Amino acid sequence: MKLSNLVQTLQQHPDADLAFVLPDGKPVPPHFHVTEVGRVRKQFIDCGGTPRDTESCVLQVWVAQDDDHRLKAGKLGMIIGLAKDILRGDDLPLEVEYDVGVITQLAVSAIDASDGLIKLTLAGKHTACLAPDKCGVEGDAEGSGCCTPESAGAAGCCTPDPAVSLGGGQGKCC
Repeated sequence: MKLSNLVQTLQQHPDADLAFVLPDGKPVPPHFHVTEVGRVRKQFIDCGGTPRDTESCVLQVWVAQDDDHRLKAGKLGMIIGLAKDILRGDDLPLEVEYDVGVITQLAVSAIDASDGLIKLTLAGKHTACLAPDKCGVEGDAEGSGCCTPESAGAAGCCTPDPAVSLGGGQGKCC
């Protein structure tokens, strides 16, 4: 889901209440605050040595003890508007950062507006091997990545490679 989808929905329903639904189906308590709106850039090298770059808009959602607090769609739209110079556009993937015992980033998988409520459905994010062709190992349906205990030592995966290793740790692809 893109930030533009959220902005458009907020503009169409400025008086609507907001709800976030966690991947397990439980709602975030309705007295949440959106404490940050940010553009997050991640630059990295994948396990096959390919440089990569991703960017997203992350909304930090926080629940305080003020049970009477309710954030309306129009107010969230205003907060996002304040961040326009930082966001530099609204074609960014949309994620939510939330504390579920540990700080977790969740993808926004759906935005639905009906009956005076905008519901953002959140989905978990998973790790995956981004260079399976170089690892020689196919990821499973869960997207567990290329290096598993079963594949350790397999040709091309999890083998020490001094040219790639940082101080004697895992080698190619790990």
